[in-house]
Amino acid sequence: MSDSSFDVSGLVTVVTGANGVLISAMARELAARGAKLVLLSRNADKLSSLTAEINDAGGEATALAGDVTSKESLQECAALVKEKYGRIDLLVNGAGGNHPDATAMPGQRSFFDLDAGALKFVTELNLVGTVLPCQVFGELMAEQKEGNIINISSMTAFKPLTRVVGYAAAKAAVNNFTEWLSVHMAQEHSPAIRVNAIAPGFFLTEQNRFLLTNEDGSLTDRGQTIIDHTPQGRFGEPEDLLSVLVWLASSGSKFVTGTVIPVDGGFQAFSGV
Repeated sequence: MSDSSFDVSGLVTVVTGANGVLISAMARELAARGAKLVLLSRNADKLSSLTAEINDAGGEATALAGDVTSKESLQECAALVKEKYGRIDLLVNGAGGNHPDATAMPGQRSFFDLDAGALKFVTELNLVGTVLPCQVFGELMAEQKEGNIINISSMTAFKPLTRVVGYAAAKAAVNNFTEWLSVHMAQEHSPAIRVNAIAPGFFLTEQNRFLLTNEDGSLTDRGQTIIDHTPQGRFGEPEDLLSVLVWLASSGSKFVTGTVIPVDGGFQAFSGV
């Protein structure tokens, strides 16, 4: 297969949640390969250093203030993207996360006491925050009759993990929605519109660090259990996601749609025995 099968140069790419550790690594990789990036965050100032880094390295990136839970906000961003580039080729739905008050912690918060507002926040951020960008930017793709959407799922979508009840439920819904949307876009609008997802295994981020490591950097019991159930015996590094990202973003995967690709060091495959 030729290198051109994995060419993403020139792709007008919208990335939500680009200020996170994993998604910022994805943005850097796409920019380094020549994609034209529009980075979205509720607070565009949080993207200033990443945008400057990409542009200073010879890439092309613009930061916009966009709330993934507000259709109106996203429509304003889409209008700016269309005005500047005239099209959108790729949407990476990276916005997501958890909330401590939506996490059941022994001795701190029981399931019965989880804050309803926190549960709603987690559901809206992860599920609604994926659906709405797909509606807004997917509509542009439908008009073009081509495009590509990559959602970000999680290992907890396949195997519900203890404690993270709201996050697990929301990410499971993202998997289901990814499959549903892939069929809808192909059948109702164009078979040249693809929808897939990447499901990272366990990566140390600011969202889960308090669950997996102690203040001294040692593993919590939960962190050690995860390592014990990951055949490759380590947490993932952001770079581990990049080849899958480029593959899904490029023509090398042109017959791939409706899939959720685990990048998990074997966690999903391991039964524990």
